[in-house]
Amino acid sequence: MNIHILSLFPEMFTGVFNSSILKKAQEKNEATINVVNFRDYSGNKHHQVDDYPYGGGAGMVLKPEPIFNAIEALPPSKGPSRRIILLCPQGERFTQKKAEELAREEELVFICGHYEGYDERIREHLVTDEISIGDFVLTGGELAAMTVVDSVVRLLPNVLGNAESHEKDSFSTGLLEHPHYTRPVEFRGHTVPDVLMSGNHAAIEKWRKEESLKRTFMRRPDLLERIELTSDEERLLKEIKG
Repeated sequence: MNIHILSLFPEMFTGVFNSSILKKAQEKNEATINVVNFRDYSGNKHHQVDDYPYGGGAGMVLKPEPIFNAIEALPPSKGPSRRIILLCPQGERFTQKKAEELAREEELVFICGHYEGYDERIREHLVTDEISIGDFVLTGGELAAMTVVDSVVRLLPNVLGNAESHEKDSFSTGLLEHPHYTRPVEFRGHTVPDVLMSGNHAAIEKWRKEESLKRTFMRRPDLLERIELTSDEERLLKEIKG
């Protein structure tokens, strides 16, 4: 997958993209990440990328020229299409389902804004998607882009050592993930559930499914309204509800 990120602060990405899973994905050639400073494409001697809004109002608005110019200067897309994603609070709420959708693409472009907002012509005539990572406002789109890229890249083939690592993540199945335990067996009086050390794989799987349902019911009951449970899951949920 080829990923391009347009930002006024490319230095923000250095630590994140050169560490952990994102670094390994690039070393394995599963993903290439290119960060572009779109100030370089301003087209004016002062490298101005924003201006006052027509009609008045507070703040500055990103001009269309630098964004359009920067994207048009990217290498030709190798795939049938190029998804151009605007990070903004007005966008579609980012979910695991959206991450899985984007992970099937060959090329993604992320536009990170700053200031009051974007010239509307960027939205209307350039982008294919608008994404928000939550109902709150950030200083710019950089942190949102990092979040989305991390979520997408870890889904690419061969990036994680074990495919089940992401297939059973919270939200991938529609439910929150079950609890995890590791050594030591006893820590400050708190012990690992016996079933996890029993060696009975069927019993362990049943426990994990029940704990996943219980955790979802207690913490995110709204998720249960969005998925279709199996008959066994319906029975377990009924027992959990009492």
